[in-house]
Amino acid sequence: MRRLTWPILLGVGAAVAVAATLGTWKLAPAFLGSSAPDMPAFPLLHGLCHWDCWWYVNIAGGGYWFRPGEQSPVAYFPAYPLLIRAVTLVGLDRFSAAVLVSLGSGVGALLLYGRWAEKVRPGGAGVTAAWLLALYPYAVYLYGVVYSDALFLLLVIGAFLALESDRPVLAAVLGMAATAARPVAPAVVLGLLVRSLERRRRAKLPIRAVDFVPALAGLGLVGWMAYLQVKFGDPLAFVHVQSAPGWGQPPGPATWLKLDFFHTLFEAWRPFVFWRHVPQMLIALSLLGLVVPTWRRLGAGYGVYLLVVVAIPTVSSKDFMGLGRYGLAAFPAWLTVATWLDQRPRLRSAWLAVSGVLLLVVAFAFGGEVYLS
Repeated sequence: MRRLTWPILLGVGAAVAVAATLGTWKLAPAFLGSSAPDMPAFPLLHGLCHWDCWWYVNIAGGGYWFRPGEQSPVAYFPAYPLLIRAVTLVGLDRFSAAVLVSLGSGVGALLLYGRWAEKVRPGGAGVTAAWLLALYPYAVYLYGVVYSDALFLLLVIGAFLALESDRPVLAAVLGMAATAARPVAPAVVLGLLVRSLERRRRAKLPIRAVDFVPALAGLGLVGWMAYLQVKFGDPLAFVHVQSAPGWGQPPGPATWLKLDFFHTLFEAWRPFVFWRHVPQMLIALSLLGLVVPTWRRLGAGYGVYLLVVVAIPTVSSKDFMGLGRYGLAAFPAWLTVATWLDQRPRLRSAWLAVSGVLLLVVAFAFGGEVYLS
């Protein structure tokens, strides 16, 4: 298979953007005339900016506020909107800046992913793994869609790649940025720390103080919580806001046991609900099922990271919505799958073809304001 390069990835991104734009024209034409006053009259932007996009661009433009009991921007971690705001300083509007940040982060993440995979498991599986991730249906969020997932993926892959390159301090710094981008700090901290100690043990070398430095990755989350305490008097505001009407998934048995999911799915047969929720449930369960194989093939650090980064959103989601998108962060799993598919070339080709088609379908639906994740 041909190695992924940035021109190839930009080509995939262009196809995704076209599909999203067509989705807007076909399924949500009213959106073209109802955007924010400062949104350029460029159809591509309309196809890539839906749902959480508005939270991010508004944070970039006006900062954070918090009112208990209401949906509030404190639910969204600061690294991504801060970067959007930084890019607007060169003269771009916030929407164009957000798309460029997402696209640059996504392409960068996929390029880094290939390098990471070759370091962890040399021998060609890294190329297949990169294609699996690049054509994953929910990889639409890596090609300019205004969500924070591309930036998080870039940072967390960069952190693990730095660790594999014997640069634990850089791994910690990138890890800090990652934990300030999405609420999965335990996965990043535990994964980096376990992998750091594991590498020394496998090399039969003594553990040094610097080998514990990657644990400082959690300071990104600590900094965010400190800001929330100083500004709003609630360091866990990002958790508490989840119970607000419209989101309605407070921590507790009802959310953990997915009572809302089963109620919605089985109170009446709803094909749309089925095809929106059940695939994401299956993705979450499949990724969890890959924890042990990943642990065995790639090591304990990646097994621990995969387990925690999938378990956190699986447990905290009331109905599995978002698990398809959150699966992007489960990057070690794709290398595990690639090592299996490389032994079955026909199945590999079929998988990638079907996945690529589904990627464009998801892009079309997203552009048409279909709530997918």
